[in-house]
Amino acid sequence: MPHLTPSRQLPDADGETAPDDAPVQPDSTTGDTSDAPGAPDSTANDTPDTPDTPEPLETPTAESPDTPKATPEPATDPDPTPARAGWFGWRRKYPRVARGVTVGVSVLSIALVYCALLLPNRLERLNPDAFLRIPAEGILLAGLLLWLPSRARRITAVFSGVFLGLLTVLKFVDMGFYQVLARPFDLVLDWILLDDATDFVRESFGRTGEILAVAGVIVLLVAVLVLTTLAMVRLTNLMARHSSAATRTTLILGTAWITCVTLGVQLTSGVPVATKGNAEFLGNRVEQVRAGLRDGRIFEKQASVDAFAATPPDQLLTGLRGKDVLFTFIESYGRTAIDDPAMATQVDAVLSKGTSDLKAAGFESRSAWLRSPVTGAGSWLAHSTFLSGLWIKNQQRYRSLTTSDRATLTSYFGKTGAWRTVGVVPGVRRAWPEGKFFGLDHIYDSEHLGYQGPYFSWTPVPDQFSLEAFERLEHGRKDREPIMAEIILASSHNPWSPIARMIDWEDLGDGSVFHQIKKEGTDPKEVWKNPESVRTEYRHAVEYSLRSLTEWVERYGDKNTVLVFLGDHQPVPTVTAGSTSKDVPVTIVAHDKKVLDRISGWGWTDGLKPAGNAPEWRMDTFRDRFMTAYAN
Repeated sequence: MPHLTPSRQLPDADGETAPDDAPVQPDSTTGDTSDAPGAPDSTANDTPDTPDTPEPLETPTAESPDTPKATPEPATDPDPTPARAGWFGWRRKYPRVARGVTVGVSVLSIALVYCALLLPNRLERLNPDAFLRIPAEGILLAGLLLWLPSRARRITAVFSGVFLGLLTVLKFVDMGFYQVLARPFDLVLDWILLDDATDFVRESFGRTGEILAVAGVIVLLVAVLVLTTLAMVRLTNLMARHSSAATRTTLILGTAWITCVTLGVQLTSGVPVATKGNAEFLGNRVEQVRAGLRDGRIFEKQASVDAFAATPPDQLLTGLRGKDVLFTFIESYGRTAIDDPAMATQVDAVLSKGTSDLKAAGFESRSAWLRSPVTGAGSWLAHSTFLSGLWIKNQQRYRSLTTSDRATLTSYFGKTGAWRTVGVVPGVRRAWPEGKFFGLDHIYDSEHLGYQGPYFSWTPVPDQFSLEAFERLEHGRKDREPIMAEIILASSHNPWSPIARMIDWEDLGDGSVFHQIKKEGTDPKEVWKNPESVRTEYRHAVEYSLRSLTEWVERYGDKNTVLVFLGDHQPVPTVTAGSTSKDVPVTIVAHDKKVLDRISGWGWTDGLKPAGNAPEWRMDTFRDRFMTAYAN
């Protein structure tokens, strides 16, 4: 049998040869050692050959001594970097499938980056045309990556992927804000609203719903950042491997973009083919941040001006002395409830009946429109705008207001000493230090109205019960002083399911009767699957709030009752169905004709329903107009 020896440097001709019984050396190609005792370590092969230390030969195999020896052939050293099997050997085992997966992942990476660049920040713009355009930012980024050296290119790819992911997340947040507040997310002022959003989810859908929603948002955030980064890195590597094709493609797209801009090429929907939407989006955000930082100084200057700050208390609100004045906010009662054809007939019937019933009880009313600073949510901003006479459009202004010494409509009533000032705020479920700022002597929150019934989604106390509690705790007390009350009716708060219904006032009791009414109500999860169902339930909720209020006035009002009620803001865009109006109805109801005579010059509409051409005022102008009308 042939005897093979490993490749090595042969000894000099004059050197000694190793004896036949020399110990076997380890095979350098396998690393196996001889079974002979005392075999040297494999590192001995690295020892230089010298005459004193001749390199040993491998011991012959146990063959016949007559077997001829073959001519030694040099062995080939193994590749020091063996081919990677990849995916635990799967790629080598199924090369065609592996290549298909590789191509598929590359295509998905390109699609993800492309879609992220063209993603709009409003749901109504999310259509196929939005993704049939050429983004300038993508062309410029591709050119930069092709120009950069290898290391800088990799770093830029990672940072670009993270930035693109953050941009995508911001667009998703904008979609949510547009759906609820009809405006984009404010990077300076809106962070506190995220906490309010989690509270709303918990109160509407329970603790489990809140946990699932928060977990889903976190998973989505991480997934978007990771996927856009990985996609950007993969796309960059692909461009580097095929730089010639990538360069040609980039030049072609750049030429096409310039051509489309020059010729004004548009899709059939009127959307421009060439876009620089991300640059404009970021530019708007930078300006928004600057405006937010400037807004504090602007508001401070506005808040320092108060036309009634120096007016003596005995000259304030003299036209209402001896009256019970009730400022009542109806949650989400917006112009849509009156103008939308799908709701107008039913809501008009409620307002018409309320007008006639109140007239039969001796009350007259006047109505108009106020423009709220918010829409969809942010009730406290609307309340503070109405009461302070300042445009409170964000949380920064609200905090500045409530930590200032600015007098409000309610605090001016208290300043006169002629009224006891109270607040009925069933929507408040935690400490409300702002109540002191608004000058309220006593506050009845959801825990202090005597209600033992269930929540109706977000709403802690049904409106009918809140008004009955106000009668029991304040208005119906004997030998009391005149009252100025701020009352917030919350039954028409989003999500409008389930909704309480009117029952006999004598049957309200402690509110336990509402347990059965809630069981008979709708399921918000089912309602919100269909926008038309949401709109229908919203209308029902507004009708319930209006009936509760008008029936209370009819039942408990007297010659000294003066009611001012209004909506705080329009409902969410799901309900407004494209309307951009921020108007809300406002109505003044009084038994004493002299009260309404003082506002005869306002041009308001008779009755509870404002006409379409009734005056439209900014909500922050009401305070000074009202105080002027009822001053000396």
